[in-house]
Amino acid sequence: MHINGNTVVVEKSAKELFTFFTDLKNFEGIMPENIQKFEVDGASFIFGLPGMPEIRLVLKEKTEFSNITLGAASSKLPFTLAADFNEVSENKTEIKLDFNGEFNPMMSMMIKKPLTKFVETLTENIEKL
Repeated sequence: MHINGNTVVVEKSAKELFTFFTDLKNFEGIMPENIQKFEVDGASFIFGLPGMPEIRLVLKEKTEFSNITLGAASSKLPFTLAADFNEVSENKTEIKLDFNGEFNPMMSMMIKKPLTKFVETLTENIEKL
């Protein structure tokens, strides 16, 4: 399953955004308002939203000033959430979130709508940075 987030423009340099997102505790600020749990533990964080199991994300990859990829800590539900940065000027950067997961068709049907909403909410909150 693939979910493409919208591309948004943030009034920050790619370096500022990259630095912001490599500090995992900053993800709490872009989470949905109804977040029930958020804890950082080294190179990972765990979060919980109503009606969903808690999810642990691990920093999998980072390419300086252009990409940060988080992945599921559990191999039971393998997925990644990537943030791609494209600096358009000194203090303006485009950012796009992409979700990729390997789920069976039944699971995909059940989680596609809430995951799409989650990616949209993260994108909207990033745009406000």
